[in-house]
Amino acid sequence: MTTHKETLPMWNGDALDLDAYLAHLGYEGDRTPTLATLRALHRAHVLSVRWENLEAVLRKSRPLDVPSVQVKMIGNPRGGTCFEHVTLYAAALERLGFEFFVVQGRVELGSGRIRPESHAMAIVELEGKRWLSDVGFGTSPLELIELTDATDVSDGVWEYRLRRQEVSPGEEGWALYQPAAGREGVETTSDGWMIRHTFTLHRQYPVDLLVANHFGASSPRSAFSDRVFLQRLYPDRVHLLDNRQLTTVRPGVPGPPETRELEPNEVPKVLTDVFGIELPAADIALLLPKLT
Repeated sequence: MTTHKETLPMWNGDALDLDAYLAHLGYEGDRTPTLATLRALHRAHVLSVRWENLEAVLRKSRPLDVPSVQVKMIGNPRGGTCFEHVTLYAAALERLGFEFFVVQGRVELGSGRIRPESHAMAIVELEGKRWLSDVGFGTSPLELIELTDATDVSDGVWEYRLRRQEVSPGEEGWALYQPAAGREGVETTSDGWMIRHTFTLHRQYPVDLLVANHFGASSPRSAFSDRVFLQRLYPDRVHLLDNRQLTTVRPGVPGPPETRELEPNEVPKVLTDVFGIELPAADIALLLPKLT
């Protein structure tokens, strides 16, 4: 009988420049694999590394090997999608000695429909508990979320609920909820929460992420292969760029979010000034025709 055993480094942590990664996050804390270290690392990653899909829009390709990802997201002022985030983050977790595995989830955002598994995140095992460390959603939770039947998390501004429930016909898993305020035409609970995404604990490996990443970057049926989308999260607000529509959401502030439609030639400056992403002239030349 043949058995399959994970071999280390499964997530290619040996290829990561850990010092450069931590410096990029501004993290100078302890490096032992404790809950305190994980909390600080999670928060620093979410606030320091952007979510953006420019590589797919420009080239219909997103390399997922650790050397390529770290050159793009650490060596340059760029970001990436959840697959790139998790590739980088998992390599760091591995180097730091954390016990973890990666899962994929179905993004719903209140649609109520079964969508493909297109979002990757880490489940970290510590002190006899499991923690959802979801660093690659863009507007990711700033806090870890413990996997229990019912967990509520708030950092004073952003709020989430995790519930164990049926997530697809006949299948139990977890649903992450967020407030649905400001969204119309979505399915909500009686008290105004909608499902952000669902997931099970079916383990994923780098080869699985390659498949999902390829579809997301190159398929005309992918929501992110042609449409420019960026997010930058702060503790009290989030900036979003959807094609040429720039939106700033401030939880708790009355009224609709700040929204402005940009002209195509305004976008490169907004990428730099708002999102901290600098594109070379050649990439700007590729981008501008896609915005008209």
